[in-house]
Amino acid sequence: MQSRWSDAEAQDYVKRYAEKGVNEDLALRTYTTRLLGGDPKLVLHGGGNTSVKTTAKDQLGEDVEVLHIKGSGWDMGNIEPEGLPAVRLSEMRRLRALDKLSDEDMVNFQRINLLNASAPNPSVETLLHAFLPHKFVDHTHSTAVLALTDQPEGEALARALYGDRMAYVPYFIPGFTLAKAVADVFDKNRNVEGLILPRHGIFTFAEDAKTAYEKMIEFVTMAEERLKQNRKPLKQAELPKHLARVADIAPILRGAVAIERNEAAGTVKRQILCFRSNPEILNYVNGAELSRYSQIGVVTPDHTIRTKNYPLVVPAPDAHKLDEWKKAVEAAVAKYVAGYHAYFARHNANSNPKKKELDPLPRVILVPGVGLFGCGASAKDAAIAADIAENTVEVIANAEGIASYQPIGEADMFEVEYWSLEQAKLGKGAEKVLARQVCVVTGGGSGIGAATAKAMAAEGAEVAVLDRDHDMAVKAAKAIHKHALAIPCDVTDPAAVKSAFDKVVEAFGGVDIVVSNAGAAWQGKIGEVDGEVLRKSFELNFFAHQAVAQAAVHVMKAQGTGGCLLFNTSKQAVNPGKDFGPYGLPKASTLFLMKQYALDYGKDGIRSNAVNADRIRSGLLTDEMVAQRAKARGLSEKDYMGGNLLGREVYASEVAEAFVYLAHAEKTTAGVITVDGGNIEASLR
Repeated sequence: MQSRWSDAEAQDYVKRYAEKGVNEDLALRTYTTRLLGGDPKLVLHGGGNTSVKTTAKDQLGEDVEVLHIKGSGWDMGNIEPEGLPAVRLSEMRRLRALDKLSDEDMVNFQRINLLNASAPNPSVETLLHAFLPHKFVDHTHSTAVLALTDQPEGEALARALYGDRMAYVPYFIPGFTLAKAVADVFDKNRNVEGLILPRHGIFTFAEDAKTAYEKMIEFVTMAEERLKQNRKPLKQAELPKHLARVADIAPILRGAVAIERNEAAGTVKRQILCFRSNPEILNYVNGAELSRYSQIGVVTPDHTIRTKNYPLVVPAPDAHKLDEWKKAVEAAVAKYVAGYHAYFARHNANSNPKKKELDPLPRVILVPGVGLFGCGASAKDAAIAADIAENTVEVIANAEGIASYQPIGEADMFEVEYWSLEQAKLGKGAEKVLARQVCVVTGGGSGIGAATAKAMAAEGAEVAVLDRDHDMAVKAAKAIHKHALAIPCDVTDPAAVKSAFDKVVEAFGGVDIVVSNAGAAWQGKIGEVDGEVLRKSFELNFFAHQAVAQAAVHVMKAQGTGGCLLFNTSKQAVNPGKDFGPYGLPKASTLFLMKQYALDYGKDGIRSNAVNADRIRSGLLTDEMVAQRAKARGLSEKDYMGGNLLGREVYASEVAEAFVYLAHAEKTTAGVITVDGGNIEASLR
């Protein structure tokens, strides 16, 4: 591991933050915290913590000795000074005289000693940092150190490597007890350069930021070098000759790990999936002893709330036997759930107070021959679970490479998983209406499509924007958020449609909502129009809708959790416009296509509805076409666009609202919403 310290960068932080009233100590603390947090081999997703002891002005303008420490909810990789709240150091140190202190009292005491009452909660390891005398204290969950210490003889291995340069602290759950234990161990070894907490992590400390940081790099490098010695490979298992594709197995997995189904309400609480694979992951999941070493527990307690204690292991999928594999997956999930219930009952019997059981579904799935999947309530959560799973793969493979893997015991895992201070890190905000659902929007690069993609994301859905113009798709996706997907796709090409849906499934695990929106308007008198023009219009305005819906239904049936098909059919489907037959005829066919899907797939919980919009400025209804249609009707452009019962122009965002409504209208299928400002000839009922 290489040090990334730069004198120039360090001074830039000092100068930049000085302009904001931040002192040099806190500026350098911010800098090295980011250095540590930016390396996934040291810190992942809110893990680890750092601190600095310095002075700050209180409300009276007096200098107070404080401890700045990472605050709850902040990630070390992008932390700012406000993510390192200041607590009165002398008050924290007084707590060491106590024999015991509850978590609630500890959190309360830390909060009432904050210099800024609006600051985030200080880390649960605040007292540990406070009880150590050093100015800068760094703590990481280094994968190399964990691989070394997550062993039956982990402490002995660490002692053989580090000798008396480090002190060794037995495992305790973070908080007051651990802080006292660390302080007692340090008092007996005051010349040590750091601390090893077997099955937890590593601390380094110094009087300056650079030394504390570079000691961390040095000790982690020593562990990395030790792991290269006398390694034994993981024995590999036999796999099917024809392994199934990710796009074929992900929907099956996603359906199997849905958290909650309410048949009466027609609702399903799904999970989003995040797929990962590389040679290291495959070496791990293909291991002959996968069912042993993957089921021992998490590599460090902090990971439990994101991944649960164990992953779900399913058989390798044979591409020619997916029906059998689906049954095996369902059986594996049922066994996992039963095992979780038993685990909870075992340990909750000894818990005081009693806990409320969390959902029993896995957050990581291991698939021999294929890779691993992270599961979560959102693409972000699924990616976090997958990141931690990759980290776990590295730690366990390294541990097994030099001896055998052994983390903390099951009772300790339960204590952390159901620890209120850990669960608080996940937050308790209410989920949005379309959370946990994946939405595909065709023609999503502009107009109604772009507005609909944005509206679906605003309601919590993960969104894939499909458009023939890839640049426009990318632009629309970026306008949503970083997890939105942009895929180039010509929907008149069935192969391109299938490929696009494969990519969506590989990214999110499946598909729940499809807005089949792509279209273009061809004009001409129906008795005179060239046959090729009519065929082109049918290809885009009818057959493309069929290709999209067909691909969607294939995924939805594999998931077994229902779904929603939404078609943009236009008022032309029921109220043809003059010289607009080449456009209206296929749209009328698409309206009946929507009804056919509702009829054929209602039994599978798949709803099918349409929106009939009219006169919406978009890539289809361009300014040039507005002028042409207005002229055909003998109207001004303004009167043409507002030519409805309300006398108001209708906008793309208002059509998007109709699609969103239909997406969560769980008891509506074969329905049509008209969004046109009022056109009595186009009204259906």
